[in-house]
Amino acid sequence: MIPIVLCSIAVIAIAGERYWTLNPTKVAPRHLLAQVWSWLKNNQLDAGKLRELKQSSPLGQILAAGLSNSRHGREVMKDSIQEAANQVIHELERYITALGTIAAIAPLLGLLGTVIGMIKVFTAIMLQGTGNAGVLAGGISEALITTAAGLCVAIPAMIVHRFFLRRIDSLVVTMEDDAIKLVDALHSDRRVDVKTA
Repeated sequence: MIPIVLCSIAVIAIAGERYWTLNPTKVAPRHLLAQVWSWLKNNQLDAGKLRELKQSSPLGQILAAGLSNSRHGREVMKDSIQEAANQVIHELERYITALGTIAAIAPLLGLLGTVIGMIKVFTAIMLQGTGNAGVLAGGISEALITTAAGLCVAIPAMIVHRFFLRRIDSLVVTMEDDAIKLVDALHSDRRVDVKTA
């Protein structure tokens, strides 16, 4: 039971931390691209603004990487955005694998507890015989508690794991959209509507 309890504490801690960290308004602010575009149009983008943009949010980090290499051409800009995006996505996915692992091993830990409990029950039968049904029933119910506890940890862990994977996917799509709009706006003849970002 102790490993199962530790797993449940880890699930609660990771879920709380990721919920706070993966807040869409913190990761990819809606009006950040429009603000960057206004800086570019008004010729206000300097090293200070670029540093401020990089530290503002993960999306800002990606856009700043692209802007700092924008004068080297479209391909270099896209490559630098891709490199920054890889780092940002890695940061967003922190602890998510641990949630999936806990969701997978918690039922196994419960099953292990049940097997150990059943071994103890059969050892008691071997030593005392089958005459005392109350002891046997108590031992079996005690053994099954670990399986129930493992499932009670695994099911919420799996739900939270899937929820955060989905949230990361949607954040990545949003950031990718904004980065593509910025690249197109700087290196294309096509008209790009940055204000709707």
